[in-house]
Amino acid sequence: MSTVTYNVPGVSCAHCKSAIESEVSGVPGVTSVDVDLDAKTVTVVGEPLDESALVAAIDEAGYEVAS
Repeated sequence: MSTVTYNVPGVSCAHCKSAIESEVSGVPGVTSVDVDLDAKTVTVVGEPLDESALVAAIDEAGYEVAS
């Protein structure tokens, strides 16, 4: 199982959390998604994790991963 955490400065509400969780959970191999509104992070657990697909899913939800 792999875990990856992204900084996503734009997340601030329950709608943000729901949109990101919905998009990212649809990526093949994802087991769980946790959006922390206070820390402004998205933590994804799964195997195997395709990081480019995860970033694309966060982008599709309307949010940008900080570099």
